[in-house]
Amino acid sequence: MRRLRNVKIVATLGPASNDYDMIRALFEAGADVFRMNMSHGTHEEQRARHAMVRQVEKDMGRPIAILADLQGPKLRCGTFAASAAELEEGNMFRLDLDETPGEGHRVCLPHPEIFAALKPGSSLLINDGKIRLTVKDCGSDYANCEVMVGGTISDRKGVNVPDVVLPLAALSDKDRSDLEFACQLGVDWLALSFVQRAEDVEEARALAQGRAAVLSKIEKPAAVDAFMDILAVSDGIMVARGDLGVELPVQAVPPIQKRLIHACRRAGKPVIVATQMLESMIESPIPTRAEVSDVANAIYDGADAVMLSAESAAGSYPIEAVSTMDNVAIEVEDDPTYREQIEASRVAKRSTVPDGIVAAAREIAETTDIKAICCFTQSGTTALLTARERPRVPIIALTPLTGTARRLCLSWGTNCFLTNGDVERFKMAVVSAARAARSSGFASEDDQIVVTAGVPFNVPGTTNILRVAPCAERLIFAADPE
Repeated sequence: MRRLRNVKIVATLGPASNDYDMIRALFEAGADVFRMNMSHGTHEEQRARHAMVRQVEKDMGRPIAILADLQGPKLRCGTFAASAAELEEGNMFRLDLDETPGEGHRVCLPHPEIFAALKPGSSLLINDGKIRLTVKDCGSDYANCEVMVGGTISDRKGVNVPDVVLPLAALSDKDRSDLEFACQLGVDWLALSFVQRAEDVEEARALAQGRAAVLSKIEKPAAVDAFMDILAVSDGIMVARGDLGVELPVQAVPPIQKRLIHACRRAGKPVIVATQMLESMIESPIPTRAEVSDVANAIYDGADAVMLSAESAAGSYPIEAVSTMDNVAIEVEDDPTYREQIEASRVAKRSTVPDGIVAAAREIAETTDIKAICCFTQSGTTALLTARERPRVPIIALTPLTGTARRLCLSWGTNCFLTNGDVERFKMAVVSAARAARSSGFASEDDQIVVTAGVPFNVPGTTNILRVAPCAERLIFAADPE
């Protein structure tokens, strides 16, 4: 199945997408990556979803990526004697470690690590920011706060602390268990929540031990401040706009989104834009115009992927949501303005031989009648560097490793094919590339392709050769009979 777009679509699995037929329908509608949200469902339920995706992959004959999204620490207040209380603006409200059910003047906050980080003037946001408190004085087991924005506070509502770095690891005990389970299951990507610093990512990488690529979710102001350090140790990034929009002024989120996408493109690492992209389609078969514009803007910025959450996991119209994203992407990428913006925002990088090879491949493809850029890759690096160039022609990534092919399903414009591991000579690599281009409909026998590879083969990071080749095998062998 050839996609008619370059941006990828991530669809979250859940109660609305919990059987083989629905998962296959979502793939056929345009989903390239399936997300398993580890915040919901048991390990056995996730195992069953994983197996269904792998069956769809086998039946469709095309690699599919699976992303396991770790929950991260969840900060919540305690319970109330009456299940809820009303907070009025200007009144004082106390948070403490006393587990006695709360009332209108106080409630338990069972997180001593929060009190350890608070200081007078710190902000506390409750229930997705609907209630806002400012700390007036605090200690190791309490915080007396002024209510800045009041409302109803009820049992176990979420708490955000936007303007301090909390002494909390990104991985809870549950996350460690989920990470090991997901890696043993064979997922391709791990999404790490509650990232505040590069050390959080390094801890997850050490636990993953190369069994899955690690993607950092940027959802806290501290992560925005430390973004370049986080990007350096991450395999990919998710712009998770939900908590980001709670902990920061909402008007700050769009420029942050654009900056993060641009930085990821410059680094050649996949970036997903997520949260509320087609939120109304949870209950409606048609999105709002604003939602369509939101998806389109992420595509115009050059994001590798756009993501559906509840729309495909729990909504009434999961297939329609994926189809809408697919149609928006096709329309945007067909717009001349899209290509102008992509090329205007391209950053030239020529520091290594592989950088030069992929840049030359793009320039040749765009100045001559080339139908595709075919790159042989062991680790996926060559394909990622090629995707960083955002060429006008399709990218065909050929690899002998199933894991590499699956991980590259998240990368912009990359079409992944598995090859036999016995490709040891460049001529046979060219033959394999030509066959892949023809069989997938990217080229005919009368066309030409660009082929990049590293010699010796099967050694990561050795991209050092480029050839313009015909797609007809008789011409390949005629040009190089040896």
